[in-house]
Amino acid sequence: MVIEAYPELKANESIAQLTEELTSTENRISYARQLYNDLATRFNIRRQTFPTVAFSSTIGFAENVELLEFDDQVEIQNVPKFELASA
Repeated sequence: MVIEAYPELKANESIAQLTEELTSTENRISYARQLYNDLATRFNIRRQTFPTVAFSSTIGFAENVELLEFDDQVEIQNVPKFELASA
């Protein structure tokens, strides 16, 4: 990151809070996506097992729930980069 080249910015409390907040937000998003996919997988397995499979389509659960996946999955796993422009 560009911020590493500026020790005075790195030591600034506001910048430290910003980087911590970005990391925290990224972690929460990742956790929520994984939780959704885990629950969707459990639902799909449960929907396809007996006796649920016998009546799931009649109560509106004929289809599997799709997992939350993106075309750029590899890029999503990378830490976002941000740059602070000097004035």
